[in-house]
Amino acid sequence: MLGLIAHTPSLAHDDAYLDTLTAPHGGQIRMAGMWHLELVLDKTAKGDKPQAVDVYVTDHAGTKQEVKGAVGSATLLSAGHKLTVPLKPVGDNHLHGEAPYTASPDLKAIVSVTMPGEDAQQARFTPLAPRAK
Repeated sequence: MLGLIAHTPSLAHDDAYLDTLTAPHGGQIRMAGMWHLELVLDKTAKGDKPQAVDVYVTDHAGTKQEVKGAVGSATLLSAGHKLTVPLKPVGDNHLHGEAPYTASPDLKAIVSVTMPGEDAQQARFTPLAPRAK
């Protein structure tokens, strides 16, 4: 019984569970160390002009985490193309960058965030893939 209790928190935050949550900004949530990262992409992006790449940082309870002094990047992978987007703080828990990407269900992203005084944390996303209901 103790083993079951000890493992319950890790099961509660796997990708399948996180995909059942309604993200505050309409994106996809993933765990990255002690934080949750929400990646938000423009679902209508056609690759013809730079579009927003936004990441919001919270703790596991959903409390906003200050990103002043943080650095990050989002590597977008789709149809054999790779694009790395620098992310910079633009508000309380918000990192922002822009890049010309095409919104497609096969798009994958690797987001790396380094908070001040902390090691870099990474999370993998499939932000535009269909979700199980």
